[in-house]
Amino acid sequence: MFPTWKNRPHTLGSRLALVCLRLAGWTPLLAQHDGVRFVAPAAPHTANTDFWVGLFWKWATRTPVHFVGKHTLFQFPMGGFMRAVGGIPIDRRRKGGNFVAAVAEVIRRSDEIVLIVAPEGTRARADYWKTGFYYMALEANVPLAVTALDWSRKQVGIVGYVTPTGDLNADFAQIRQLLEGVQGKYPDKQTPAYPRPAEG
Repeated sequence: MFPTWKNRPHTLGSRLALVCLRLAGWTPLLAQHDGVRFVAPAAPHTANTDFWVGLFWKWATRTPVHFVGKHTLFQFPMGGFMRAVGGIPIDRRRKGGNFVAAVAEVIRRSDEIVLIVAPEGTRARADYWKTGFYYMALEANVPLAVTALDWSRKQVGIVGYVTPTGDLNADFAQIRQLLEGVQGKYPDKQTPAYPRPAEG
């Protein structure tokens, strides 16, 4: 049987989700770590169908996956669904517009959380990853759970961990190493895992 979060026993729901993944040709991955709170950059994100692959991985492995979004996205009629699949509304106005600080607070309050972030910021190719996820982890003092959506090998899940040190370039080099060879559904649209160069 495939791994589950903190070796929790499989449930009927997780077994059904695992069967669905396997029937679609996917293998779930879940590298182990002693921690219980993580920011999880998930890449490459090149297609809407990545959401469903990730959702079935969450169910199959019983991983406490969550994501954050503007509070306006959680209004009727989609609000109930968004919360049911792990969404957490964030009102930026309550933190004076400091989204990173607001998310770091959510992480610190959680008993356990794997906060999924799409660092590419777009399903089209860009030059660099956005770095908000990195500073969320740094401020919350939690590791990065690097998560792959590998359509070439049909593998999905956490492939390893990086502890943010504040050295952005060195830490991104570790992320690239963990994602080496990973391809999105549309490889020509994936963004390389490099941070935006410092201005000046």
